[in-house]
Amino acid sequence: MAKIGIIGAMELEVETLKNRLEGEKITKKTGMEFHEGKLNGADVVVVRCGIGKVNAALCVQILVDIFDVTHIINTGVAGSLNAKLDIGDILISKDAVHHDMDVTPLGYKPGQVPQLDVFSFAADDEMIKLATEAVAKACPDVHSAIGRVVSGDQFISDKAVKDKLINTFAGDCAEMEGASIAHGAYLNNVPFVILRAISDKADDSAQMDYPSFEKKAAENCAKLVEEFVSLL
Repeated sequence: MAKIGIIGAMELEVETLKNRLEGEKITKKTGMEFHEGKLNGADVVVVRCGIGKVNAALCVQILVDIFDVTHIINTGVAGSLNAKLDIGDILISKDAVHHDMDVTPLGYKPGQVPQLDVFSFAADDEMIKLATEAVAKACPDVHSAIGRVVSGDQFISDKAVKDKLINTFAGDCAEMEGASIAHGAYLNNVPFVILRAISDKADDSAQMDYPSFEKKAAENCAKLVEEFVSLL
């Protein structure tokens, strides 16, 4: 039977889901609170991991080692790198890449993690399919797309940096946790998918857009996740 780990970086991204849990049990570990219970009939563990790649990776390992999760969903907001993805749209990951991993002086291409046999971390095909169905049911008026998540420990708000992420990594959205969650899931052989609601355009307007749209974006993601877990 599936047991689904649901990770968000910020409280805003998981508070709605936690409020809808039935039979909630809370476990505290490494400064995080893991909320176990039923969500729309599914066994889940909902957790706010905190911002950044280290927090995200630690969270994945705890979910695997202590809670024996069978699937991982990363939910939250992101900046768009794709002109076809506007604020409020949803990006479903096909894969994820570390944009701040750079060992090019030793012959690796940008983003490649040395000693790994993959460049990007591929999301689970069945989870991608079900996530697409869940968007259509839970958020029928929201445009969604499947694409690449690029992650690094920085908030992208500069057009030159945005252009580099597009040109170097063919990224569709930028954020700060997804690739580490994908990396951890890959190493543990746990299927995953990343769901990102677009909160800003990751350019010079990002600082203005983000506060205005993050709450609505997070709400859309929560509705999507609630539908998604019932399909899993």
